[in-house]
Amino acid sequence: MNAIITYKTKGVCATEIRFEVENGVVTDLVFVGGCPGNLSAMTTLIKGMPVGDVIKKLRGTICRNATSCADQLAQALEQHAATTE
Repeated sequence: MNAIITYKTKGVCATEIRFEVENGVVTDLVFVGGCPGNLSAMTTLIKGMPVGDVIKKLRGTICRNATSCADQLAQALEQHAATTE
């Protein structure tokens, strides 16, 4: 069983992202705070995707403060991948 990883966001409305990765695939994802509709939709689309694909698609997506919830997720997944390689 994999542990839920918690990432404290910076510069966005969501205060943290909780996710789980199993065999290189995002299996669970929850945003705390932020825009519920957009983040719920993004969560639905991302669950089941390979981590590398999520990073490629979302890295650099900008909303405000030179980042976004999507960009923060990409950074969280990059950080997690770097610690598990």
